[in-house]
Amino acid sequence: MKLIFPIMLSAAALAMPAAAEPVTYDIDPSHTYPSFEADHLGGLSTWRGKFNKTSGVIVLDRAARTGTIDITVQIDSVDFGHDEMNRHAVAPDIFDAARYPTATFKGRFTEFDGDRPETAVGEFTLRGVTRTLELDIDDFKCMHHPLEKREACGADVSASFNRGDYGLDFGLDMGFKPEVELEIQVEALRRP
Repeated sequence: MKLIFPIMLSAAALAMPAAAEPVTYDIDPSHTYPSFEADHLGGLSTWRGKFNKTSGVIVLDRAARTGTIDITVQIDSVDFGHDEMNRHAVAPDIFDAARYPTATFKGRFTEFDGDRPETAVGEFTLRGVTRTLELDIDDFKCMHHPLEKREACGADVSASFNRGDYGLDFGLDMGFKPEVELEIQVEALRRP
């Protein structure tokens, strides 16, 4: 009986499903670019730009269907592909990068399709104003990265917001539309 009981305990432990564990991923800044599009002169054209410097951490427990996101974007890395617009964008009447050097998103995954996150909700801070923002997550994939020799996860993420809600009101009095569409390509590498 003394020998059978430990064997039974070991068998029971093996039969139990493994506990889910969160995995930490660091944003890959060379493969992550939040891009955006916004109206120019009330429909004359659509301006598109991106931010070239992003950092952050994603914690994901795919088995438990939970996780968190903590992202920081450097505002002075804005890039419209137009030098004059880049200089104006960081000025006090637009992003005011000297006073508000970063934009941040701190949130959590809220919906999953199986073990793949589909939605995240969190606090988005821009120009010192914080509001709730929902992110739609498409094309989520994790795989072994052949060059980095570790797991990488990536996705396309989208969201929209009214820039006037964040005090980003340049041109609104001239008929510019306030809606901004975000399209974010993101890749992150599993922390060793």
